[in-house]
Amino acid sequence: MQRYKRPESVLVVIYCLTTMRCLMLQRIDDPCFWQSVTGSMEDNELPNQTAIREVFEETGIDIINQGLTLIDTQHTVEFEIFPQFQHRYAPDVKINKEHWFYLPLLNEITPVLTEHLAYQWLSFSDAVNLTLSPNNGEAISKIDHLIKIN
Repeated sequence: MQRYKRPESVLVVIYCLTTMRCLMLQRIDDPCFWQSVTGSMEDNELPNQTAIREVFEETGIDIINQGLTLIDTQHTVEFEIFPQFQHRYAPDVKINKEHWFYLPLLNEITPVLTEHLAYQWLSFSDAVNLTLSPNNGEAISKIDHLIKIN
């Protein structure tokens, strides 16, 4: 029996406080697609647990052991699943719910890529223009607002 992905995920925008650039990752399964860290929630997993797990799996950054601050925006969006990824979900599932997080770093790091082809540190505007995901672009564009209120 095929195991489908849960239609609930996280988006973690990793950015550097000193350079004001964010980390973008190139997908292996769709090389034209650049994005922030994303991942589906597993059964019985909370959004923050998924975010911590996905950041480690996709970049090698260990949020807990490195004493980093994961910011839960308490913001969710729902979006239609891209056609090229639809086969991973049950046939009747068309919408995914996404929880947004930010991970500020003091310095840009070289990520350990296990699930991506390449990475880039880009200005927020360049990252917004690069990603094909409207919600990823929106999350990146809201970093400035987050920084101004903190």
